[in-house]
Amino acid sequence: MTAMKKTTMRKPTEHTCDWIVLDAENQIVGRMASRIAMRLMGKHKPDYTPSFDCGDGVIVVNCEKIVFAGAKWDKKIYRRHSGYIGGLKEITARKVLSSHPDRILYMAVKRMLPKGKLGEKMIKKLKIYSGSEHPHAAQNPSSLDLATVTR
Repeated sequence: MTAMKKTTMRKPTEHTCDWIVLDAENQIVGRMASRIAMRLMGKHKPDYTPSFDCGDGVIVVNCEKIVFAGAKWDKKIYRRHSGYIGGLKEITARKVLSSHPDRILYMAVKRMLPKGKLGEKMIKKLKIYSGSEHPHAAQNPSSLDLATVTR
């Protein structure tokens, strides 16, 4: 008789949150957002559990130097609605970058995370800054090069 294999589920008390720093300079928005979402969810870890937050914290610097593939700076439109008649607001990606450069990457990552309370908890561990400096030295973040990361 062969031994039974068991799937181990990690408990929330056993989780340790590591912090990483990513440089967004000359990175494509969608590719970077998908890698950040994987890190926030914890899917890069062998003991990933989908029912609770087991991901790492991510600090992104130089978000004003991020790029879109193709001609999306003028063609990509962000829409929101106030709920009133005629309340549709549309803005291009170029205008969003000029006024709030962190929102492009934030919205891309947030839409890739799970919806609900778990996704809200995960997105709180994402810190985005336009310059090359960040105030999170106390977390002892490690630097990660996205060019070498496949997942």
